[in-house]
Amino acid sequence: MQQFLQSFATLYEPLIWTIFLVENVLLTVLVLLLGRYIQRRLSAQGVTPVAASRKEWFICAGTNVLNTVVTYAGYWLWKQGFITISYEISWTIVTHLLLLLMAMDLLMFLFHYLIHKTFLYKAIHGLHHQAIHPKPMDLFILHPVETVCFGALWLVLLVIFPFNICAIILYLTLNLAFGLTGHLGIEPLPAAIRQWPVLRYLGTSTFHHDHHEHVGYNFGFYTNLWDRLFGTYKR
Repeated sequence: MQQFLQSFATLYEPLIWTIFLVENVLLTVLVLLLGRYIQRRLSAQGVTPVAASRKEWFICAGTNVLNTVVTYAGYWLWKQGFITISYEISWTIVTHLLLLLMAMDLLMFLFHYLIHKTFLYKAIHGLHHQAIHPKPMDLFILHPVETVCFGALWLVLLVIFPFNICAIILYLTLNLAFGLTGHLGIEPLPAAIRQWPVLRYLGTSTFHHDHHEHVGYNFGFYTNLWDRLFGTYKR
């Protein structure tokens, strides 16, 4: 992996930008297709996939461009030595993954709470909350400032600590999975399973859907731990 990244860094700069853009677009397409598939498979819950408007497609495209900028910024910080990555295959992958999940969950909770409780809600975050009953596309319906801020939180964390490359890849995969799940508009997990000792603390589809319906609660993303701790948890 280290040799691959070093070889990647020798590519023509416009080609690198193109690769990052294609990567983000493909991930978006994957989310939309997988989300549609899951909704149809669970159609017994009475959910009919909602077509996105032209405006939503435009915002989604803008989010992809900004995510590409964030991706390149991370690459540039790594190339300049501001971000250090470890490549060892060991148990640090697990510990680094857990650290990434909990640290990002806390940072995003705090940012999410801030933009809900200040003028920033009407200024930027209200766009995302136009969807009371979210659909997969709504994962990418974000104000440009919000997209950049979430990306900045991620990059700051990478600058602070030398995370393992495998943990980073696993985290990004889980981040996409949680984002999709939270905007399905349906709950894929049976109620009994959601009460299992560990799963009961995860940020399920129901958890985030409730946030869209009741905007003063459930600010977490991967877990509901911070909401429980700060008194903003709604069952």
